[in-house]
Amino acid sequence: MEKEYLIHDNPLKGLLVFALPMIIGNMFQQFYTMVDSIVVGRFVSENALAAVGACYAFTTVFISIAIGGGVGASVVTSRYFGARDYKKMKQSVSTALISFLILSLLLGGFGLLTGRRIMQLLNTPSDVLDMATVYLKIYFLGLPFLFMYNVLSAMFNSIGQSRTPLYLLIFSSVLNIFLDVYMVRSLHMGVAGVAWATLIAQGISAVISFVIFMKEMTAFPSDKPKLFDTVELREMTKIALPSILQQSTVSIGMLFVQSVVNKFGAEMLAGFSAAMRVESFCVVPMMAMGNAISAYVAQNIGAGKYDRVQKGYYAANGIIAFFAVLICVLLEFFHSDIVLSFLGDNGTKLALQTGSSYLKFMGWFFVIIGLKMVTDGLLRGAGDMKMFTIANLVNLAIRVSMAVILAPRFGISMVWMAVPVGWLANFIISYKEYRTDKWRSISLE
Repeated sequence: MEKEYLIHDNPLKGLLVFALPMIIGNMFQQFYTMVDSIVVGRFVSENALAAVGACYAFTTVFISIAIGGGVGASVVTSRYFGARDYKKMKQSVSTALISFLILSLLLGGFGLLTGRRIMQLLNTPSDVLDMATVYLKIYFLGLPFLFMYNVLSAMFNSIGQSRTPLYLLIFSSVLNIFLDVYMVRSLHMGVAGVAWATLIAQGISAVISFVIFMKEMTAFPSDKPKLFDTVELREMTKIALPSILQQSTVSIGMLFVQSVVNKFGAEMLAGFSAAMRVESFCVVPMMAMGNAISAYVAQNIGAGKYDRVQKGYYAANGIIAFFAVLICVLLEFFHSDIVLSFLGDNGTKLALQTGSSYLKFMGWFFVIIGLKMVTDGLLRGAGDMKMFTIANLVNLAIRVSMAVILAPRFGISMVWMAVPVGWLANFIISYKEYRTDKWRSISLE
């Protein structure tokens, strides 16, 4: 079958064909969140940029749950796809969709009830707190759409259909950008405008994605599957929970780090927020390759082709090296111009200095997170989750402890110096686990 190219094609070719649409699509996704920040920073105020940025670490936790859960569930689906067990594949899909819909409703309710209080606990500056609260209320109303879209994207990837999420993301991104500009510049809705723009764009994309995916499932002949299967839920949970932890590590760490940054005031917060948006954009190819190698490994293990796993790992690392060099060059030469695009002509010198310093420093270290993501992705695809989980917890502990302990004493630069240290520790632990070859004997059964 054409959809089985990850099992049959040259590993480098297969991963490129599979991953490039994911990379481009996720870049579009990150780009329109960047546009949210650029629009409010340039057309509302620096405080508005700080408000959206103050929400970023908190909202990213929920995004990470959606992405991590989707990726984790898709590993099981990929195994069944690789083994051509289409009945169980469909059961895993429907079970995942129902489970994450329920979870998104619960988390959305939690966010609506506790959002403002949590922002206060994170030491959000008083002059941006009200705007941040408005943004969060609208964001949490759209959380079910966010969850369903990300889970469906992961399911498309699990059956080798990475182009469909790309097309939907391009559509969603263009729509979001148009709505951002219209609601902020024409309707003067401020921070609420970018929040509503994101909700509407994601909602429409989620509905379209669901319709297309259900049609795609009809191409796989099988007996009638169960709509919800507790056995499948249990198997997915084994992968999904550590995967959520892995995807959430940076986000949870940033939630604590955000409370440290917030104490430095709105100007530094605005610069830091701009830099974090850019970092999230730069991490996209690394994260996409990690997710791609998970599906690749899961499909090949499902098909009994263990010899292809290592070849795919080396190919993925080669792709990572290319993106790491490109990112480093761009950030070293254009870090100030990039931050200025967020702040506009009225941006303060302190905000510009904070954001530029962060990007100039971080440009050298994206190769580390790339290697980490690919190695973590291999372990996740094989179902080797114990050391995978430990590695990501170590990453979280290092980043939080260095930021919380050192930043108040030595300055905000300690916040970003902690980042590559955490990444490196994570990679070393995961790589040592990969070298043991334990992943070859892991089973989901």
